[in-house]
Amino acid sequence: MKNKYYIAILLLIVFFACTKKNSINQTATSSEDSLSAYLSKANDFSSTTKKRQNYIQKAYEIVINQSNDSLQRDNLFRIANRYYNLNDWKEYHKISRIVLEKAISNNDSISTAKAYSYLGDYYGAQGVSDSAFLYYFKAEKMYIRLNNNLDLGKTRLNKAQLQYNESDFSGSEISALKGVRVLKNEKANNTVYELYNLLGLIYNELGEYDKAIEFHNKALSIIDDETSPVEFQFKATSLNNLGLVYQNLNEFRQATSYFQKGLEHKKDLLLYKPFVYAMLLDNLGYSRLKVKDSKGLPELFYESLRVRDSLQLPIGIMLVQIHISEYFAFKNDTTKAIQYSKEALETARKSKNYRNLLLPLKQLAVIQPAKAAAYNKEYIHINDSLQKADRNIAEKFTRIEYETDEIKQENTDLTTQNRNLVYIFGSILILGMFLYIIKAQKAKNRELLYKQEQQKANEEIYNLMISQQNDVETTRVKEKKRVAQELHDGVLGRMFGVRMNLDSLNKIHDESASVQRNSYLTELKNIEQDIREISHDLNREKSELINNFVAIVDNLFEEQKKTFKTKLVSSIDSTIKWETVSNAVKINLYRIIQESLQNINKYAHANVVRIEFKKDSNNLFLQVTDDGIGFNVNRGKKGIGLQNMLSRIDECKGTFEIKSKKGEGTIITVTVPI
Repeated sequence: MKNKYYIAILLLIVFFACTKKNSINQTATSSEDSLSAYLSKANDFSSTTKKRQNYIQKAYEIVINQSNDSLQRDNLFRIANRYYNLNDWKEYHKISRIVLEKAISNNDSISTAKAYSYLGDYYGAQGVSDSAFLYYFKAEKMYIRLNNNLDLGKTRLNKAQLQYNESDFSGSEISALKGVRVLKNEKANNTVYELYNLLGLIYNELGEYDKAIEFHNKALSIIDDETSPVEFQFKATSLNNLGLVYQNLNEFRQATSYFQKGLEHKKDLLLYKPFVYAMLLDNLGYSRLKVKDSKGLPELFYESLRVRDSLQLPIGIMLVQIHISEYFAFKNDTTKAIQYSKEALETARKSKNYRNLLLPLKQLAVIQPAKAAAYNKEYIHINDSLQKADRNIAEKFTRIEYETDEIKQENTDLTTQNRNLVYIFGSILILGMFLYIIKAQKAKNRELLYKQEQQKANEEIYNLMISQQNDVETTRVKEKKRVAQELHDGVLGRMFGVRMNLDSLNKIHDESASVQRNSYLTELKNIEQDIREISHDLNREKSELINNFVAIVDNLFEEQKKTFKTKLVSSIDSTIKWETVSNAVKINLYRIIQESLQNINKYAHANVVRIEFKKDSNNLFLQVTDDGIGFNVNRGKKGIGLQNMLSRIDECKGTFEIKSKKGEGTIITVTVPI
């Protein structure tokens, strides 16, 4: 009986234990299901911010009561991500700190490195760049030790983005390229895309536009619309960035096509990336403004302004206000142009970022000339301060890397010695550069003096040539006048004799008088024709000898024809008023023709050379064409002759163009404003 009693008790204990265990399992399962549901709803971008925050809080209440293990830390990271997506930086920072403390207490290197990266994100968003850089650098070192290339690449991306935001473009470039290198054999298309995209932005800032286009196209090439998260909107982002590069290249129509393609994703952009949508609208409107295409303007700017204002993006608001100001300035509505520029300046001041003040100040200086001096003074002051700050932040980043690097040098004396050697060699290098600069400057001064003397000599030679030609022409003109006078007087004498004979015949009315009268009339016609031909010949020769420069150039052409076998064909526009062209321009054009003929005679092996002078209302054109062997313009060395020609064109404030291909001859075109 007693045994049965104990057996019954044991059965009850087992029964309740099993029931309790099942209950615990059911509770755990229910809790996990609820957590998953809350986290999923918290990431629903179509829901309101308040609802999403409530779901995150409910998820946190479940996770915080879990035991401190890797699962809890993973869930805390997921909660932190939800706050990140909501831009709730206070809660994001709080969760990141909690998970860092839990990771350190459990010697969890992976979670510690991840927490460092999250804290770097937080301080970067708050504008505390040195703290953000410190945490990214700590995470980077830990991922190197863990041989975790995937997360190392992501951390280097974050680090590079931080450096880019602080205008440390060289440091950002290095970090981004390191990130690409470690992800070479990893399946991390999204991260590689962002690295390529960032490199495109960096090279755009550095003015290396070909590289910028190359990396933006690389970024586009690895986008997979099926696997890339739609909320990231990679394609629209890259299209916008490519458009910005073409804007910087002043190829605004090409830029417009990229912005229009980006806006084809309007629905998803408004849901996931409204700030990218606002950028595309603004950039599209600005590109159209630049090509004077008013389609959709100013509505594109106003829509962009509305979206950016709703998102509270001060930099974006300031940019679109500047573009609206430029639009009204283009429409000659100065009042509205000034209004929006001042609003942009006020927005920039409220952002407490002095870098944002530069564009409004520059725009106001343009549209308010009366106050330009004050605006320019403030612009220069701020720009100088920012350049100094950029240098300081770059140095601070370098110092952080140095001070937090765990690989310490063990020999302090050796470190000091090495540093002293660097200083010595640096001083020697600086001294050498200083001496080199002095020497180069002296050489430049000598070259300048030589050019000035050469210019004076050229002018004297030309003036002597002009003077000599004037003397010759004066003598010739005087002689022609004398001959013309004599001819005129002689012809008049003949005419007088004929007239007298005709008068005497008036009294005679027979047939012989009529015959004589006809012969005298024929003589008068001959005299008339002689006068006309003599006058025309004298006037034509005088006209041809008016311009001494043409005569000098003709002499040069005659010498060329006598000396060389190459056929020379010349053409000088008779409408060119050479007396209005300065002597300096004439000298330089003459020397350019000389140098061109010399080069053709030496190297071109041409059969025909054609030299033409033309003009339009504003410019004088000289074109030298030969059918010689030609040369590769891109690879051809710039000899002294070509450099002299370029220098002469600069003196005339003109342009110089050479077109040549091997086997197709050469065309030299000189354009000089008159």
